[in-house]
Amino acid sequence: MRITAEMKIDNVVRQYPETVQVFNRYGVACMGCSAAEYDNIATSAQVHGVNLDQLLRELNETVIIRN
Repeated sequence: MRITAEMKIDNVVRQYPETVQVFNRYGVACMGCSAAEYDNIATSAQVHGVNLDQLLRELNETVIIRN
């Protein structure tokens, strides 16, 4: 499965815990706050001024390594 911009951060982290380090590196997701449960990756990237394409690329690269 590929991680997409529409996916909720919380769902991605639950399915792929190794992505936490990528989210943290970009400062995109606060794992303890409710925003991670409701925000999708695109919204969070926009709010934090992060390049969405680059973030998605790194997230997917991290998941590919696992598989």
